[in-house]
Amino acid sequence: MKCLDLLLGRSLASSEDKKERVGAVPGVSVFGLDAFSSAAYGPEAALTVLIPLGVAGVSFALPITIGISVILFLVYLSYRQTIAAYPNGAGSYTVAKENLGDKAGLLAAVALMIDYTLNVAVGISAGVNQIVSAAPALQPHTLLLCLAILAALAYVNLRGLRETGLAFLPPTYLFVGCLGVLIALGIFRAITAAGHPQPAMAPAASPAVHEQISLWLFLKAFAAGCTAMTGVEAVSNGVQAFKEPPVAFARKALTMIVSVLILLLLGVAFLVQTYKITATEPGSPQYQSILSMVTQAVVGRGIFYYITMGAVLLVLCLSANTSFADFPRVCRTIAQDGYLPYSFMVRGRRLVFTEGILVLTALAGVLLICFNGVTDKLIPLFAVGAFLAFTLSQAGMVMHWRKKRKSGAVGSVAMNGIGGAATGITFLIVIVTKFTDGAWIVFLVIPALYLFMLRIHRHYKMVGDQLALSGSVELTPPRQMIAVVPLVSMGSLAQRALQIAFGLSGDIKVVHVEQENSPPDFQNQWAHDVLPAVSRAHLAEPQLVTLASPYRQVVTPILSYIWRLEKENPDQTIAVLIPQLIESRWYYSFLHNRHATILRTLLLMKGLNRIVVVNVPWHIQEREKIAQQAHELWKRRSKIEGPAQFIRREPAERKDERA
Repeated sequence: MKCLDLLLGRSLASSEDKKERVGAVPGVSVFGLDAFSSAAYGPEAALTVLIPLGVAGVSFALPITIGISVILFLVYLSYRQTIAAYPNGAGSYTVAKENLGDKAGLLAAVALMIDYTLNVAVGISAGVNQIVSAAPALQPHTLLLCLAILAALAYVNLRGLRETGLAFLPPTYLFVGCLGVLIALGIFRAITAAGHPQPAMAPAASPAVHEQISLWLFLKAFAAGCTAMTGVEAVSNGVQAFKEPPVAFARKALTMIVSVLILLLLGVAFLVQTYKITATEPGSPQYQSILSMVTQAVVGRGIFYYITMGAVLLVLCLSANTSFADFPRVCRTIAQDGYLPYSFMVRGRRLVFTEGILVLTALAGVLLICFNGVTDKLIPLFAVGAFLAFTLSQAGMVMHWRKKRKSGAVGSVAMNGIGGAATGITFLIVIVTKFTDGAWIVFLVIPALYLFMLRIHRHYKMVGDQLALSGSVELTPPRQMIAVVPLVSMGSLAQRALQIAFGLSGDIKVVHVEQENSPPDFQNQWAHDVLPAVSRAHLAEPQLVTLASPYRQVVTPILSYIWRLEKENPDQTIAVLIPQLIESRWYYSFLHNRHATILRTLLLMKGLNRIVVVNVPWHIQEREKIAQQAHELWKRRSKIEGPAQFIRREPAERKDERA
């Protein structure tokens, strides 16, 4: 436990939960990194699609960003209402489930889980790719760097939510501060230069024109730019992570995140259009990110440039933290409804949902390994999951307000209806335009995960139906029990098992399997040591059942006998007492056979409800531990009776007490 305390911090009591919650400012760093990081790759994704237009494509950057910002504002208004209406969290899932039905809710849950998993893999790989671009010597270690960052994020989140928020505050506000200064300085220079500022460092030459603008190309650029909206739903999924009152703090955090994100997106788009900066082909030797070129154009390649790019790299790498904050909480809510294992509801030593964090780490790790740390083909799935969740949430809120029928509900219905229509249309645009780029995977993953969670729910329902009582508890006189005791040899463990068996039943079957290495005198020991003791205690004589094993099997003959006994006694309960040695060190267990463990497992898996398995452990203690226990006994006796009286006791008496 001391090692765990050193690594993860001391265990937190449930009563300390409120102390671990975060306010609005730390909440921005916990839930806003994914949204903020999209300011680094959202505009670039749209401009990359417009590369065939050459410098003419720059003129579409601001209109596309304005359209995205409008949709982002509508989503913000919707989630602001969702936070107040559903303060227990799990945003889109809860809203869709309670207003559109369980199937729609489960679809929203699947979309959220996929979106969060992809966010971890893509966010980390995007940050590492930026690092590798700055230091090409690290290229062979791309996957190792990705996995190292993934492990670091998992570790920080296992230490608790409050520590995560404090740890990520500096890089979050460094990123926002650097971009804010950059945008303000760029706008100031544009105004003073009458809209035609001279770049401090000329951007890369614009590519030659290969295409003319078309509706299809514009929609593809718009769909690519919509990746800037991922992560906005995070706050509504984690309302209970905020201090009291959680709704007020969650709304403040959401307002700060969306306001800053819109300003950053519009500011970057304005500077791109003002300084005529076009995207470069990803993966080409001339590749340079949009933010890098914008920073160079405004302030040159000085110290501020490197600080800004360092902040961008940090936020990209840490943007996956939003998923670590939300994924476990969404899984916990889904598990409460029986669509995921109930173990997702258990909070660990630091009051975080440990299993959700570990599962997310494993899934993201598999993606990173499968794609060798380069996950560009998964980026199109980003917007698919996010906009599916957005649309279901907005549609659910429309139904929510229609049920309430309060004053002002008409305006809310209209607002959510417009928002739902906008996100729904955007979702269709993303699906159509990105289908061949990888969005087709959605049509495989979502149904598969949906059916998997449905099967879990059906299993829990079946178990609940079988365990449910139709009325009050009914108890009947106990049925006669048959005790079966498998024994290999006579000894202290066998003696204890027999003693417990006599306490359970008067009908005892002692089963002994004869094989090549069996003790040859077991029958003699039984007749000489056991039967006289049974007679002296006036107990019913157990039946000794000797089973032959021509093929040197031990477990199979015992199981066959128990199945036969169960079949011949349909009205009786059969208690199987399994003696087992328990070693003081786990590695000592490999020195003994595993017959007891195998027998117990098979009985539990294949036995019916009339078979009861009773473990009879015998703990093997080391000599040092026995000596310590004897010393502790001597100390206790000496305190009570005095050392001299205890020492003067007869040796036999002291020996009995040590035993």
